[in-house]
Order: sequence, then C-alpha cells, then structure tokens
Amino acid sequence: MIMTAREIRELSDEDLLAQLAEEKENLMKRRFQAASSQLTDVTTIRKAKRDIARLMTVLKERGLVERPKTTPKIQQ
Repeated sequence: MIMTAREIRELSDEDLLAQLAEEKENLMKRRFQAASSQLTDVTTIRKAKRDIARLMTVLKERGLVERPKTTPKIQQ
C-alpha cells in the first residue's frame, strides 16, 4: 500500500508499528514471488522498500525506534 508521508504522519504510534510489520511481511512475500518467477510487476518491491523507509523515518522522528549505530572504521 503506497502512502504519502503526510498520511503516515497522521497515524498513531500503534498504527505505525502495525503498518511497518505489515509492509515488511509484504516485502518478504514479494521477494519470494520474485525468486520463484511468480511476481509480474517487480517495481512493487521498490515501492514496498520506499514505504518501509517512510514509516521508519516517521518512527525515528517520534523517537520510537533507535537510530542505527555507526560502526567505527578499523584503521590499519
């Protein structure tokens, strides 16, 4: 389900987390379909990734999800 950032920001915290879980599950299903040549429109994978990124951005803005920690570079 493609949502705009405005629509995502209007959702409650619980709805955001539920939507994120649903989108991740849908992405996994699409990947399996693509691997088994059952997916007819491969752009749905890209759209799902973008929806997940939008959801994660709003969750990070609200402080519900920690930002990923950067790994220090190893000096040789």
